[in-house]
Amino acid sequence: MKGTDFLEKLKDEMHNAVVGKDDVIEMLAIALLAEGHVILEGIPGVAKTTIAKSFAQAIGLKFSRIQLTPDLLPADIIGTVYYNQKTGEFKIKKGPIFGNVVLADEINRAQPKTQSALLEAMQEGQVTIEGRTLKLPRPFLVIATKNPLEFEGVYTLPEAQLDRFMIRVKVGYPDRGEELEMLLRKDRGKFVEVRQVFTAKQVQALIFEVRKVGTSEPVLEYLYEIISRTRSDDRLLIGASPRAGEHLLYASKARAFLQGRTYVIPDDIKAVAVNVLAHRLIVRAEYELEGLKPETVVREILDSVEVPV
Repeated sequence: MKGTDFLEKLKDEMHNAVVGKDDVIEMLAIALLAEGHVILEGIPGVAKTTIAKSFAQAIGLKFSRIQLTPDLLPADIIGTVYYNQKTGEFKIKKGPIFGNVVLADEINRAQPKTQSALLEAMQEGQVTIEGRTLKLPRPFLVIATKNPLEFEGVYTLPEAQLDRFMIRVKVGYPDRGEELEMLLRKDRGKFVEVRQVFTAKQVQALIFEVRKVGTSEPVLEYLYEIISRTRSDDRLLIGASPRAGEHLLYASKARAFLQGRTYVIPDDIKAVAVNVLAHRLIVRAEYELEGLKPETVVREILDSVEVPV
C-alpha cells in the first residue's frame, strides 16, 4: 500500500467521527509509522480523546485508555502479581499498557512515580513486573492528552519524559465552518462509528517500508544543523537532545513516505520540526517573560539554516 493511499483512507474514515483536524491526523499517522509517541495538548472539549479513539478504531489496533488521576499507582498501568488460590501459583495480571494504542488521558494529573511507569514502555517497548520483563505488543503507540491551562491538581512532566514523546500536537478550536458542521451533525445525529479499514499486519508492513526511506548526506547535514543551532541559541537554556535528532529523522522519513516518496527532502524536515522539537526546548526565564515561545525559536532557526540544493 502506498503512503498517500494510507493517509487518504485514514482521514476519510476518521472524518465520520471527527470534523477537520487533518493536521492532527497526519501527525498521528507519522508517529505511528515512525514508531514514536504523541502528546495531544489542548483545553477540554476539543476532541482529543475522540481523535485518539477514532484513530485506533480505523487502524484496527487494540485500544486501551488510562484515565490518569493523582491516586493512580504504577501497578494500575503496567500490571501486578497476584496469588491464584486455585492453582497455588503467583500470576501476572497485565495492566492497560498492554495495548497497541494506549491513551494516557490527562497525563499531567498523575504523580511523577506513576508517570515514570510509562518511561520503560515508551522507550524500550517493554515493562518490568516484579522483576520479570514482558514485551509489549507491536506496533505500540502512546497518545497522551494534556491540558496546558490547569495548575491545580496537576504535576509537571519531567524533561526525561517529554523527550520520549516524538511529537507534540496542539489541538485548538475548530474554525467556523468546522464547528458549524460539527453542530449540524450533532443536531441530526449524523456521526457514525469509525470502521476498521486497516489491519495490524498492514500497519507493520507500512512501518517496514518507512524504515527503507532514504536520506542523503546533505539532507542529514541540514537536519543536524537545525539540531545544533538549538544548542547554541543564547535564548534557550536547554536545546534538542540527540534523541530529538533521531526523532526528527524518523518523523521526516514517515512524512516523506506519506507524501509518496522514498527519500527525505528538506520540506519533510520543515513540516515536522516544530512538532518534534518545540516541547523539548526550555526558553531562558528572561526571554520567557518577554513572551518568547519555543515554537518561535524553531521557526526562526528553520528560516536561518541554508537549505541544501
